[in-house]
Amino acid sequence: MSLHLVLGGARSGKSSFAESCVLQFPQEHRHYVATATKSDDEMSHRIAHHQARRDESWQLHECALEVATLIESFHQHDVILIDCLTLWMSNVIFEGGETADEAAITQHVDRLVAALASSPATIIVVSNEVGLGIIPMGEVTRLFVDHAGWMNQAIAKVADKVTFVAAGLPMTLKG
Repeated sequence: MSLHLVLGGARSGKSSFAESCVLQFPQEHRHYVATATKSDDEMSHRIAHHQARRDESWQLHECALEVATLIESFHQHDVILIDCLTLWMSNVIFEGGETADEAAITQHVDRLVAALASSPATIIVVSNEVGLGIIPMGEVTRLFVDHAGWMNQAIAKVADKVTFVAAGLPMTLKG
């Protein structure tokens, strides 16, 4: 088991860096877990951009919500890239509709962290570092920033390696 958390801001190069880490492993074991949903035209373009960078050697798993369950299905020789956990966090927050259930968010994150920590697979996880900018106005956006930050901290604690990517440059924070 190996867990590598890759953090960075929007368009920092974190996904490209994470993909390059996976490319060091044999093709037959590469899995890409996509958490994005095509909620609008802009997101559809972002998804298409990510898809264009990958060849057919990746086994794609589209998983907007039950990432922990999917992680539990992988084996020792599998290499998994999960991109991205902040999109997953948005899916979790809006799962309940108009109101966000903090207990449910925490439960999802706890399950995710436990699955990551116990998986025999090699896992590289991409997540946005959202706490470096302006704290947004609005209850749901502050809830998102808080829970994304706590999630990143919990994953970093169990990760073997943590890399922060800024301007396309990776900086090792752990490991």
